[in-house]
Amino acid sequence: MTDSTFGFVGFGLIGGSIAKGIKRSLPDAVIMAYMRSREKLEQAQNDGIVDIILDGVDEHLNECDIIFLCTPVEYNARYLSEIRPFLKPGALLTDVGSTKTNIHEAVTQLGLEDCFIGGHPMAGSEKTGYENATDHLLENAYYVITPTSRSHQADIDRMVAVANTIGALPLVLDYREHDRVAAAISHLPHIIASSLVNLVRDSDNPLTIMKRLAAGGFKDITRIASSSPEMWEQICMTNTDNIAAMLETYIASLTDTLNELRQHNASAIHQLFDTSRTYRNSITDTVYGSVAPEYSFTVDVVDEPGAISTLAVILSARGISIRNIGINHNREHGEHALKIIFYDEPSMNAAWKQLRKYNYELHRIQ
Repeated sequence: MTDSTFGFVGFGLIGGSIAKGIKRSLPDAVIMAYMRSREKLEQAQNDGIVDIILDGVDEHLNECDIIFLCTPVEYNARYLSEIRPFLKPGALLTDVGSTKTNIHEAVTQLGLEDCFIGGHPMAGSEKTGYENATDHLLENAYYVITPTSRSHQADIDRMVAVANTIGALPLVLDYREHDRVAAAISHLPHIIASSLVNLVRDSDNPLTIMKRLAAGGFKDITRIASSSPEMWEQICMTNTDNIAAMLETYIASLTDTLNELRQHNASAIHQLFDTSRTYRNSITDTVYGSVAPEYSFTVDVVDEPGAISTLAVILSARGISIRNIGINHNREHGEHALKIIFYDEPSMNAAWKQLRKYNYELHRIQ
């Protein structure tokens, strides 16, 4: 990659992870950054990630080959006009927002189509902020690149090189198609998960039996409902038409299912589960999505003193760190009594191999 100086406006989880990934592969790269919290930028400078702390959008950006907009989606477009005077010839401007139409329209209005290429690194975490950024957050995650109608192939190649540099998987898409796809696979599922959680909350009895039993499958499929309300409000407000269209289609499919249930149409209900299972099983699990995966499995143990500590000793002896461990109260899908969550996939796989040596019965959570 020939680009060597990078600017960041906003420096949270994604911006910080991109910068760390660049520094890991290109130690001599120069990174400058601006965000409202100077304390975090000073931490990034102490970490050797940020070379120049900016006090705002100013003339220092003249030195940048690529500038990343990493603020919330509703603010990214506002920074375009501020950055425009400081773009040197040949510089690229990009963003990391999870919706693209809004900023592409702003780019067109400002006449910046020659120097802007949108981006959406499809990875994340339940934790936010630079302090949770890592140099490998985007490894093996899709990095969607959305050119404008006037983007040059050489500039698209530069963004592809950025994605490759940080270990991501570049995918070039039309920005309108990106937003339609994201509405179906990311935005609508968050609405569904949140709505389902609220349905259980509103339907529960005074003894909160539903909440007490809401482990296992329910908690797994609604995990994304724990995401930031502010972020998802912004996403829904910047991709409204696509989300509404997908939601209408989904409501129609639910209505069809409701009618089949009322008519006791066993064949149709069987087909619902059969086709969804087949398609779900065809989806790869080797590429990360926009929601951080949970690395976990369950263990068959007897509830007796020392059972958990024995497991912990076995794993710690091999240097395997546990993120969380606890009793799995709802085991309706074949899970075992003890659930262990790990920080990453290598730790999970190493723990699985180690515990199998001790003849523990394990169940991998799909």
